[in-house]
Amino acid sequence: MATDWLGSIVSINCGDSLGVYQGRVSAVDQISQTISLTRPFHNGVKCLVPEVTFRAGDITELKILEIPGPGENQHFGDLHQTELGQSGIGYQVGINQNGTGKLVKKPASSSSAPQNIPKRTDVKSQDVAISPQQQQCSKSYVDRHTESLSQSKSFRRRHNSWSSSSRHPNQATPKKSGLKNGQMKNKDDECFGDDIEEIPDTDFDFEGNLALFDKAAVFEEIDTYERRSGTRSRGIPNERPTRYRHDENILESEPIVYRRITVPHNVSKEFCTDSGLVVPSVSYELHKKLLSVAEKHGLTLERRLEMTGVCASQMALTLLGGPNRLNPKNVHQRPTVALLCGPHVKGAQGISCGRHLANHDVQVILFLPNFVKMLESITNELSLFSKTQGQQVSNLKDLPSSPVDLVINCLDCPENAFLRDQPWYKAAVAWANRNRAPVLSIDPPVHEGEQGIDAKWSLALGLPLPLGERAGRVYLCDIGLPQQVFQEVGISYHSPFGCKFVIPLHSA
Repeated sequence: MATDWLGSIVSINCGDSLGVYQGRVSAVDQISQTISLTRPFHNGVKCLVPEVTFRAGDITELKILEIPGPGENQHFGDLHQTELGQSGIGYQVGINQNGTGKLVKKPASSSSAPQNIPKRTDVKSQDVAISPQQQQCSKSYVDRHTESLSQSKSFRRRHNSWSSSSRHPNQATPKKSGLKNGQMKNKDDECFGDDIEEIPDTDFDFEGNLALFDKAAVFEEIDTYERRSGTRSRGIPNERPTRYRHDENILESEPIVYRRITVPHNVSKEFCTDSGLVVPSVSYELHKKLLSVAEKHGLTLERRLEMTGVCASQMALTLLGGPNRLNPKNVHQRPTVALLCGPHVKGAQGISCGRHLANHDVQVILFLPNFVKMLESITNELSLFSKTQGQQVSNLKDLPSSPVDLVINCLDCPENAFLRDQPWYKAAVAWANRNRAPVLSIDPPVHEGEQGIDAKWSLALGLPLPLGERAGRVYLCDIGLPQQVFQEVGISYHSPFGCKFVIPLHSA
């Protein structure tokens, strides 16, 4: 009965640990409950041994893929022929808990004509009994086969070519196209047609072949040839090529000129930017002349006030914390800025700055003393400031007693030195010094005696004045003065601002 299945092609699933084996049944031992396959394939790869034996205990699923017809493999036993339906019908043996299995037909999806398929004479109702012992496979073979696979380092090369070598033995070889000089192999056969057993088991010795290459001798030969021929492809002999960092330019460029601004008089103090450009200071008289010439060419006082207010407000917003402080999540922590302004043009610059700060949701408190007659520029700026949510006070008692976030000082003006003797000026200076908030001075005077409040930061317009230590850290803002305006007053000017409108200056 067991010999009736000899010669059949079956697929044996041994679970996730052992995998799937395919091959032709060569022996079935009912006593030891084993089954042997010849020319086996393990997970699609041809095995290195000619025969594999399984015990029934290791078999999870057994599928019959093909039953030999009459006249084929006669040495496996006499087979009888019968009609089993359509072509492509397979058999699947399922193992039950009681140790018996059932043979089930699996019809193919194609609707081809019926063909004769050999059938066992003793199979009735298509049932076959398989004992529980047939579910075990020989572990000794599995260990031996796993060891042989681990020892073979060329396993991956065999796996890549398994598709060509795993052709069924009875499958016809495709015909080869011939040419006038004889038959030529098919392109696929030329690439993948080699027998898998002919592939050597040893790996290529990379280290041994690399040791055969004498690198020093080869480069010495190249150097000798280049010296004789007068050519040099790798630089000047005995000279190392220059090495560059990732942020250096390999192309030669003109030397950098750091002094791009020159003034017609002796410079008492020089500053430099973060990029190293030298910015000289100018006298108060030359700075006043520069603004006068710019106003004559169309840069009016109103434009200058607006540009100064924008630059000063941008710097103040940065000092207040920028986006970390001014965002919708911190509406309950609005920064407070106190503006101390005098009745002059510098005070008008402070009022313009306060208007822009109020537009950016900053709580602004503007102090400006009452005067019978105000400058037109101050009147215009106050009119715009009154349209914001800022608060204007004329009495120092209305200023907050607690420290504010920032104090902006616009009280001092060289042309109005008499204001420093006024009671309101002294009271405002005393309040600023008593309030422990940092101070930003906009366009402060040159002489330290003219500054009543010590500043932490000072903002200069166009070109800096020779400010002293009480001015704190100096910043420079661009108020839009054209280059020809500088040339007209005798200043050779090249903008040091780059991509910014406010830049820090350092003492040179």
